[in-house]
Amino acid sequence: MTALTAFNRTTEQWKQIDTAHHMHPFTDFKALASEGGSRLIVKADGPYLWDSEGEQILDGMAGLWCVNVGYGRKELAEAAYQQMMELPYYNTFFKTTTMPATELARKLVELAPPGMNHVFFAGSGSEANDTNVRMVRRYWTLEGQPERQVIIGRKNGYHGSTVAALSLGGMSAMHTQSGLLPGFAHIDPPHHFQLGWGEDEDAFGIRAAGWLEDKIKEIGPEKVAAFIAEPIQGAGGLIYPPRTYWAEIQRICNEYGILLIADEVICGFGRTGTWFGSFTFDIKPDLMTIAKGLSSGYQPIGGVLVGDRVANTLIEKGGEFYHGYTYSGHPVASAVALANLKILEDEGIVDRVGSDIGPYFQGRLRELSDHPIVGEVRGIGLIAGIELIKDKAKHEFFPNAGKVGTLCRDHSFRNGLIMRGVYDTMVLSPPLIVTRDHVDEMVGKIRRVLDLTAKDVGLL
Repeated sequence: MTALTAFNRTTEQWKQIDTAHHMHPFTDFKALASEGGSRLIVKADGPYLWDSEGEQILDGMAGLWCVNVGYGRKELAEAAYQQMMELPYYNTFFKTTTMPATELARKLVELAPPGMNHVFFAGSGSEANDTNVRMVRRYWTLEGQPERQVIIGRKNGYHGSTVAALSLGGMSAMHTQSGLLPGFAHIDPPHHFQLGWGEDEDAFGIRAAGWLEDKIKEIGPEKVAAFIAEPIQGAGGLIYPPRTYWAEIQRICNEYGILLIADEVICGFGRTGTWFGSFTFDIKPDLMTIAKGLSSGYQPIGGVLVGDRVANTLIEKGGEFYHGYTYSGHPVASAVALANLKILEDEGIVDRVGSDIGPYFQGRLRELSDHPIVGEVRGIGLIAGIELIKDKAKHEFFPNAGKVGTLCRDHSFRNGLIMRGVYDTMVLSPPLIVTRDHVDEMVGKIRRVLDLTAKDVGLL
């Protein structure tokens, strides 16, 4: 018996209750109510979802970039049940730990880039990035440079929705609503299609990385604490960096001595075909934000992988670090994360993304480049963006960025595929367990959705 049947309510009754009482994230509440309320998802298996009307939907976004091992994994449900029966909760404050949290820390260090030997647990990526802010500033204080406060991020970068995390990020709409905390700055992203079209991509990568050096000099090197960025910018429009970009970013961080934070919330745990995006782009971070794919979304958990440079200072020079969360290292979330990592390893899922299904997915998507509304397809592994454009020949973008992307997203949802619209880029990050048949189904649905969108805007 499902929760839906247990309450014996109709879909319309569920929608009415939801509209009356449930405030959804990133939602225009008035608009949602006027549209008749939310779609009710009731079941999931593999890469598919089902709504309360019985419609099957192919999830091209793995939830919110997170359901890496797919839906319906009994191993994860059993891991949660067994841990709940033995020890459903205890905190990691007061010189206390639990076996799942400790074992998860050990396992993550085993998977992480060399020199990252410690983990600080949180309940989400947002909390983990708040932790980064606290940890970075504590580090510089202990190093005798407390004036190093400023953390530089990228415009349209997304690092979470808490006040500190949105300040790390570069989403202007969020800043306008909530304000931007002092001590944060932003540079343009390495978006070659929009900011460097016609320029050699390698040369653009060097130039885009140089914007970090320009900002450091503008602020004053003695005031800059860290630079934070996603290996591939996800919610900012699936911005795939030129191959020269990260090496130059690394050089600049090393030259000025600032800490480098790789936000791996989206890229981590196999999405790019390696365990972390930092391996894919040869990034050597001081701190690494993790969440989402850590538990495949089956339990809320996040954390920071802490490199030796920072950890050694905090341990050897620090006293108490006045920071933490009720659910840091939650035993059930940790047990589920461990079971999830075991699935990824035992089934060779990460390697398969890199060597088989990822290249197939990217190749099939690039067949859509012939569509009149598609300007570019970009990505790696099982993460991709399809940039919609008004005029290919003139490289002319649609006015009112996001309007056409929203049209396309709505067509997608009505045609049995979840595909996200970020501005006018359609974003995909399906579960890592998808097969070639699933990819073929996805591409067929996307082409139909692109046709419908092009007709809406008079391009087909």
